[in-house]
Amino acid sequence: MLEISVKFFEELTITELYALLQLRSEIFVVEQDCVYQDLDGKDQKAIHIIGFKDQKIVAYTRIFKAGDYLAQASIGRVVVKDTERKHGYGLDIMKASIKAVEERFQETSIALSAQTYLKQFYNSLGFIEKGGEYLEDGIPHVMMIKA
Repeated sequence: MLEISVKFFEELTITELYALLQLRSEIFVVEQDCVYQDLDGKDQKAIHIIGFKDQKIVAYTRIFKAGDYLAQASIGRVVVKDTERKHGYGLDIMKASIKAVEERFQETSIALSAQTYLKQFYNSLGFIEKGGEYLEDGIPHVMMIKA
């Protein structure tokens, strides 16, 4: 069972911040072999949606209100630890993120930049493609919107 925590940047403990940055680096930099600047100065504006299992961070996203990252409310840095993907935690963390956007920002239109191979996953959550495929940090992505 995934335990979800929703926190502003200032509410993160040092241990939580370290663990979520470590998870993001483990997946986005090492697993996906992508050299990019993960620490982009946007974490301070984000609300962090953290999935814990046995007190360890195994799933994570960050959400933004309209205008703080994209023109509309958005979800980004969606990640699930590789050894935990078989449990459906991707759906759990995304549902919690959508709920947090709706509750915290009173927004129902949500954008995200999805890795192309995950289109069907995001479709299952009500996101649809807007525009064509593009490269982001050398990886094919597509903009998706949930209206």
